Amino acid sequence: MPTTSAALQQAIERSRAKLHQRALWAGAASAVPIPGLDWAVDAAILSKLLPDISEEFGLAPEQLDALDPTVRDQVQKTVALVGSVFIGQLLTRQMVLRIARTVGARMGAKQFAKFIPFAGQAIAAVVGYGALRYLGQRHINDCAHVVAHALALQPSADATRA
Repeated sequence: MPTTSAALQQAIERSRAKLHQRALWAGAASAVPIPGLDWAVDAAILSKLLPDISEEFGLAPEQLDALDPTVRDQVQKTVALVGSVFIGQLLTRQMVLRIARTVGARMGAKQFAKFIPFAGQAIAAVVGYGALRYLGQRHINDCAHVVAHALALQPSADATRA
């Protein structure tokens, strides 16, 4: 887990770079006029991307298990406050489907746009990129909030031990 604000900022930047690259792949897959391909690609990308982002912030399940129990409790309380069900969890198929429902309207528009000749593929690509980018950025924000909160609590935890 990042232990300074600078390390947190670096984790945010690395996560955004990963997100941008994978969102481009999702956008490209969305432009292909094969029904259902974009959903499969989006699910595959999200099932790998969200754990990668969590790992960048030191919030993967195995990283949380390795934390000091006091720090782990603080992190888990912050995760509960943020309301993220993806931090510190193994990503299941049901979770990926829950994510897809979050941006259901955008995904529906993407499917509809594919039936419009030429411009439809471009619209679908933009919507596909935007939907994945939205979900990834939301996860990055949640992870950054959890780490920032843990960093803010860290000095007070050290003071009580002294």
